Amino acid sequence: MLTSNSEQIEAIVNSMEKDVQDIKQEALKMTWYMRGGLSFTEAMHLGSQERKLINNIIKDNLDTTKKTKLPFF
Repeated sequence: MLTSNSEQIEAIVNSMEKDVQDIKQEALKMTWYMRGGLSFTEAMHLGSQERKLINNIIKDNLDTTKKTKLPFF
């Protein structure tokens, strides 16, 4: 990075900012779906593997809800 020009550094920073926004959105979705079972702060402290596992559980539960036609909300 020390030998990068300003455009390369700007691209890296923009990519990192997008990653941060994606993580925040993922954490907020988890907290909403878990309805108080996980706070935003707790979600932000999860590792990427833990977030992925929780999101898979949420997806499975949504799929089950759709298949059984039970109310979700």
